[in-house]
Parts: sequence; C-alpha cells; structure tokens
Amino acid sequence: MEDKILGIHHITAIAGEAQRNYDFYTKVLGLRLVKKTVNFDDPGTYHFYFGNETGTPGTILTFFPWTHVKPGRVGTGMATDIGYAVPAGSLDFWSNHFEKHQVRFGQIDEQFGEQILRLEDPDGLRLQLVVPSKPDNRTPWVTSDINKDVAIKGFHNVVLALRNIKPTASILTDIFGYTLLQQEGNRYRFVTDAVENAAIVDLVEEPEVTHGLVAGGTNHHVAFRVKNDEQLMHFREIIESKGFNITPKIDRNYFYSLYFREPGGVLFELATDNPGFAIDEPVNELGTNLKLPVQYEPERATIEKVLPKLIQ
Repeated sequence: MEDKILGIHHITAIAGEAQRNYDFYTKVLGLRLVKKTVNFDDPGTYHFYFGNETGTPGTILTFFPWTHVKPGRVGTGMATDIGYAVPAGSLDFWSNHFEKHQVRFGQIDEQFGEQILRLEDPDGLRLQLVVPSKPDNRTPWVTSDINKDVAIKGFHNVVLALRNIKPTASILTDIFGYTLLQQEGNRYRFVTDAVENAAIVDLVEEPEVTHGLVAGGTNHHVAFRVKNDEQLMHFREIIESKGFNITPKIDRNYFYSLYFREPGGVLFELATDNPGFAIDEPVNELGTNLKLPVQYEPERATIEKVLPKLIQ
C-alpha cells in the first residue's frame, strides 16, 4: 500500500456571522457553497463547506460560524495562513477586486519564488493568493464576476506556525511521505509528490511567539487526504504505533475521519475521498439545501428555527 498522504483534503476554520461568511467566500472569493449542514456536536450552528463545483478534496475550506464568537489569536501551534492557487497574471485583478469590496489586503509579494497576495477575511482569517511555479490545471468554480482566467483553483499550501519545527517535520516526512523542498529563513517548505496540487505544507519556526488561541478568525484543524477507508485505517495503525493518541474512525457523512494532535500542537485530521458531497443531493443542487446528520433529522423543525437565516 502506498504510504503517502495525498496532500490537503480540507481545512476547517471558525467564523462569526454566518451571512457575512457566506457572502465573502461565495461573492468575493467566488467559491461554491457545496454543503450547508450543521456542526455534529452543536446542531444549532451551521457547518459550511466552500470549494469547487463538486467539493473536490484539496479545494474545501469549511467553517463553523458562531455569531458571537470571540476573536482568536494567531500564534504558534496552529495553522496560520491558507494559500489558494490562482492563474498567472490574475493578482492585479484580485487587488482591484479586493479594493472594490473593501477587503484588507497587502502588496503583491514573492515567497519561495512565487507571486503572493495576502489578505484577510471579515473575521481576520489570514489567506494568500499564490501564483504557483507550476501551472495549476484544476477547473475552478466561476461566477459572473470571476471568470476562469482569474478564478481560485483550490489550495496551494497551508502554513503552520511552530516553536520548534522538528517534531512536526518528522510527522510530515516519516509518516505522511513529504520531503523538504526549500528553506527561506525560518520558513521550511515540505511537499509531497503523491498529488499535483494542494501538496505543500510550510512550517514556520517561531520559538518566541506565544501559543495561538483558536476562536473567531483562526483555523481549527488541517485535514490530510487519503483515498479510502482501507488507507485511513492503515495510517491509523502507523500513527498509533508511533505513540500518538488517535481517534477511532468517525463518519462525517461526506468522508470518514481520524484526528490526532501533532507534537507542535496543531490538530491534524485524516479524511477519505469517499463518499463525497453528492451522496445526499445532486451536484447541481449542492449547497442549496440544509442537510442534517441522520441523528438530527427528527429535530429539523427546531434546528431550522435556531439557525440564523441565510440569504443565498
């Protein structure tokens, strides 16, 4: 069996107001809401999944939007930045687009030989638009304002801030099958050749930086991709044999998951490709219906009253 993780599956973050979160990611960034469901542990809270047309692994950013959530604090022991791949020549469009929509963003910069545009979502979550050194051939979701020549392709990289990168790097290389590609100062770029895209993890070593606080505007966890249940449980055996506490297999309706906390403090998830987001609604209707885990279906009327109204 191939002992390599297939890059990033999804990333989950915490937001504030649901409508504001939905509007930013669909109308400003031009992603598709591929699933509108609820938090398994708190069914009075939405769980949004934003991605491409079908929610392909490597494109999916998910949110728990809590209306009155307190702001988090970016620091070590967390994923701090999410990098999205965009086409060459598109960053000027995005700069103008962000200015029009009053988005907080910076100047076009360069990192690891790639053009990069940093921005923040309305809750302060740190994002990056990156022109990859190798063209990204994934088909993006497009809107009336954002065409295929500039549209977001999916994840390019994720950035983890750590006081000491060595234990985390060992997870990436010894278990996940990544290799160190490049270093710039205190930034270390790790990549897997198991997939073409969503294949990069950047580790930033910041020994003096305070540990982060996971709350509004921060990332909750990073999910890495495996093909199926068999591979998921294969990795579970490996991770457990290394002495890590790892959960049993959990059914998340659209994929199966395992969770463990890596030595640097970041919550890692492994998630399967199967069964996908079209298991409970057709592709042309993805994200338009409120889908509930089966255990909450009898409480649908109550849950719908509690959830904030969402205008789509």
